[in-house]
Amino acid sequence: MKARQLMAASLGIACACLVFSATPCRAGGAAEPGRAVLDKLLKAVEADDYGSFVADGTDTFKAAITKERLEMVSTHLAPRMKKGYECTYLGELKQQGYQVVLWKMTYKDGGDDTLARLVLKDGKVAGFVLQ
Repeated sequence: MKARQLMAASLGIACACLVFSATPCRAGGAAEPGRAVLDKLLKAVEADDYGSFVADGTDTFKAAITKERLEMVSTHLAPRMKKGYECTYLGELKQQGYQVVLWKMTYKDGGDDTLARLVLKDGKVAGFVLQ
């Protein structure tokens, strides 16, 4: 009986952790650095809005991302994104003077997840990869 109670309590804690970790993409606090930037970039991908996508980017980022590249990604991901998705903050790295923020995108369609890698330099987008 005691093992059963322990298992039930563990399952309850695990469920609570899942509920609080799987929050929809929206502006977050200090615990989720880069959330507002991530949201803006994902909305631009979903809408295939090149101007919004590169608006907060460094000159190097703007030069590297063409309208055609964004259109290719948008064509592939926008249909899934429009059905709904959630982002889970995974963590942050410091690499060669850049802030790298990692997110897991889970889609409502139940298909494969996407790893979002946001690279920031002095508050500007220096890189953004969805894989």
